[in-house]
Amino acid sequence: MSQKVDHYLGNPLLKKANTTQEFTQEQVLEFAKCIDDPVYFAMNYIQIVTLDYGLQNFKPYEFQKVMLDRFHHNRFNVCKLPRQSGKSTIVVSYLLHYAIFNDNVNIAILANKAATAKDLLDRLQTAYENLPRWLQQGVLTWNKASLELENGSKIIAASTSASAVRGGSYNIIFLDEFAFVANHIADQFFSSVYPTISSGKNTKVIIVSTPHGMNHFYKIWHDAERKKNEYIPTEVHWSDVPGRDSEWKKQTIANTSEQQFKVEFECEFLGSVDTLIAPSKLRTMVYEQPSITHQGLDVFTDVKPENNYVITVDVARGVGGDYSAFTVIDITSFPHQLVCKYRNNEIKPMLFPSIIKEVADNYNNAYVLCEVNDVGDQVAAILNFDLEYENVLMCSMRGRAGQIVGQGFSGKKTQLGVKMSKTVKKVGCLNLKTLIEEDKLIFKDYDVIAELTTFIQKHNSFEAEDGCNDDLAMCLVIYAWLVQQDYFKELTDQDVRKRLYEEQKNQIEQDMAPFGFIEDGLDTTSFVDSDGDRWHTDEYGDRSYMWDYR
Repeated sequence: MSQKVDHYLGNPLLKKANTTQEFTQEQVLEFAKCIDDPVYFAMNYIQIVTLDYGLQNFKPYEFQKVMLDRFHHNRFNVCKLPRQSGKSTIVVSYLLHYAIFNDNVNIAILANKAATAKDLLDRLQTAYENLPRWLQQGVLTWNKASLELENGSKIIAASTSASAVRGGSYNIIFLDEFAFVANHIADQFFSSVYPTISSGKNTKVIIVSTPHGMNHFYKIWHDAERKKNEYIPTEVHWSDVPGRDSEWKKQTIANTSEQQFKVEFECEFLGSVDTLIAPSKLRTMVYEQPSITHQGLDVFTDVKPENNYVITVDVARGVGGDYSAFTVIDITSFPHQLVCKYRNNEIKPMLFPSIIKEVADNYNNAYVLCEVNDVGDQVAAILNFDLEYENVLMCSMRGRAGQIVGQGFSGKKTQLGVKMSKTVKKVGCLNLKTLIEEDKLIFKDYDVIAELTTFIQKHNSFEAEDGCNDDLAMCLVIYAWLVQQDYFKELTDQDVRKRLYEEQKNQIEQDMAPFGFIEDGLDTTSFVDSDGDRWHTDEYGDRSYMWDYR
């Protein structure tokens, strides 16, 4: 028996709210199956638009079925997937299932761009329009940015930001391509949204992305792998997608590049090959949680009364963009260690010196070297004159030698702190590269590692990738420039250049050292060790001439 169906705003594919729906016995059974099984629902009732064939029934791959099941049974999910693997379709299927079969729920679709989020909502709406009428809820609101069903379920689409869902209560938050959200936005988002998420017992977070450097997505993923958070990690390899084999890989690399393939399809987190620090070194770095975290200050190691510390400072204007930052480094002995760091993009320059002094006092009156190109000179002046902190390092100009570090007014053109010139930055970057790659500077801070993975070569210099920050990286650059100064040797009795040189020399000598030879009875310049092995002492002769270039 046919029945009259009212349409929503003239759309014959949508059922208007308060439309009477009679179910057959078979439909009732199907409805019950769909409620309990989102995989069954997707396989039997979701339709998608394909490039080659237009509107088609969705046939999920095996890994997509696994993802649907995990979304259904776990509150927190993080998924690392290659490009073009159908991640959007599988998430849309689950969100649609959740909205239809749960009353009065709020769902947020958030992406790195608002247009991307609205495109995902459009895909969901297309799938909804092609559901059988008896599976549909009546529509109350239907537009490009949101929809509302008569069962009280609402879905919104917006860009990922702290303001996107502020003030609301959401049952599911879906974060698409979260790796491409700028770090400072990601930080603000989680600091403002997480209380809302954690307020309910059944609220869900679904994070799906292709990697893009060691950023907030990397941190969530890495912690999930180590079981240090509640997220269930799901990784999909490009070969899990039917039709992708070695020939497909070869063709894809030919049309793109090896590096691009590693990032977009092998899902490696390290994106750029132009980083200051070698990618092979960055991949081995492991971060740890600080022992103390308070308003931008992270402490990893307690102060030791007998140790020496240096603080290097990079100052921002404090308007929500770049961060004002400093690093505290234990320089007592090699390897030097980052023991504390501060980073805040809202602190005003007038207040920053008080924080520096408090930390410096705590770390045995640490020496402070401040970058003074912009508002940094104001910070250094307040620290030195107003707060009367004695251990502020100064620099003077010495002709071709450039800026020379000291702790008093000597020479001409003396200023508090160091101006970040091309020479200072170049020397600092080169020294920092050596110190990190030779394991002479140790740090386990996530933010530092993240910045170094996006600290790349640009215009014959090094700076952050677009949309990333390098404030902590610049603090380390200042430190690396400082350690090669003569004044640093006087402070610490450490000659960094000589130490690195001697170690490299010793390494070469060890690599060239003989392992031993078979005795032939012809050579007299040899000896027998305790194991009975004969060693030749003059195999390579005197090699001291190799080091005369010093």
